[in-house]
Amino acid sequence: MSMASQNLPGLESRQLAEFVAGLKLADIPQVAIHAAKSLFIDWLGSALAGRQSRAVTILESFAATMGPSTGPSEILVSRKTTSPFFAALVNAASSHMVEQDDVHNGSVFHPGTVIFPPVLAAAQADGSSGAELLVAAIAGYEVGIRVGEFLGRSHYQVFHTTGTAGTVAAAAAVSRLYGLDGPHTLHALGSAGTQAAGLWEFLRDAGDSKQLHTAKAAADGLLSAWVARQGFTGARRILEGPQGMAAGMSRDADPTCLLDRLGSRWAIVETSYKWHASCRHTHPAADALQTLMQRERLAHGDIATVTARVHQGAIDVLGPVVNPQTIHQAKFSMGAVLGLIAVHGKAGLMEFERHALNDPQVATFAGKVAMSLDPEVDAAYPRQWIGKVDVRTVDGRILSARVDVPKGDPGNTLTRRELEDKALFLAQFRGGAGLEEMRRAIERIWRLEDEVRLGALFPAAT
Repeated sequence: MSMASQNLPGLESRQLAEFVAGLKLADIPQVAIHAAKSLFIDWLGSALAGRQSRAVTILESFAATMGPSTGPSEILVSRKTTSPFFAALVNAASSHMVEQDDVHNGSVFHPGTVIFPPVLAAAQADGSSGAELLVAAIAGYEVGIRVGEFLGRSHYQVFHTTGTAGTVAAAAAVSRLYGLDGPHTLHALGSAGTQAAGLWEFLRDAGDSKQLHTAKAAADGLLSAWVARQGFTGARRILEGPQGMAAGMSRDADPTCLLDRLGSRWAIVETSYKWHASCRHTHPAADALQTLMQRERLAHGDIATVTARVHQGAIDVLGPVVNPQTIHQAKFSMGAVLGLIAVHGKAGLMEFERHALNDPQVATFAGKVAMSLDPEVDAAYPRQWIGKVDVRTVDGRILSARVDVPKGDPGNTLTRRELEDKALFLAQFRGGAGLEEMRRAIERIWRLEDEVRLGALFPAAT
């Protein structure tokens, strides 16, 4: 693998590009290849679960109006085909809709939703092999995660890292799929970084912007790689330059993160799966409350108040959601999530659909929930997401619980059965795929290296 032999300050973008251009399947350990397949399966389920969501159908309509009526790349939720750009756009929006897609803790970044859509779309258009798709996806994860870590906590206070670092990740992944050399990949990263965007303000208004963030990150990353292949140039120091991403988007950027053990630390294996169908910042407290209620044999009516002890990032993202107006906004409400956990024992897709906005018991419990900044939890974040809750019962007891490794994290990951069952459920949630055809797709992904020319994952619409 062609990699920079030393970390040269001020040339981090170039060295990342060289890493991407030189990455080969033989360089990648089996644990990382297995992780890529697992995450692909997890992403596919999430993409199918977004079917018929209003925001997704609007973007489907945009693709149908502005893009070609047919093409080499599939839109998963409709089984129609279009150009790679529009397939990536719709599939990325769809896979971020139900809040079940993967997340990397340290970068606070959802890689799969912006990496697999453009890689799959470009691979189908170019007739790439399954092995080439895997290498490209892994390249995207390794770059995107490091860019997210580099941009730091101050970036995440205002910017949705999945939209910003995600655009660069998508460009890196498609550049690798296209076989671009280091200089061309560097231009692709430059074009991606100058388009990177995504602001958290939408949460206050229950806006649809989160799906636009992933849609644009995936599509613009593909655009950046495609035009770089044709000779289009971009900034060569888009990440670390004096007028680059860090300069405009961060107060605590750390350039050492960009090349951290590049080629020996495989960040893709650090990626977490989402167990609850909600914002990841709610998961540690949800697991802790669930643990406490089971341990103490409490019912929701036994609880007078709950204090979720959280990191500042949780307060920044969840704090603006005071009275959720939509199911998607409820996924960013600590009260709503803990209410579902307490009243229904789960905060899954069906619980949100049926009870998040309409169940008076959930609403009553949500009113008992508060968040408090905890120094230990905040100091560990984002490397570790600790869950702590304090509960006061109606009979006056004060009870506490903590979870150091939430369900889905690498230290408490999903079994293969849990992963597949989750994907199968997501596929059937809104009729995105039938049980048997999803099982066949899962088996194809487990044997992806055998695919000489990647075609459609599902039969076309008739």
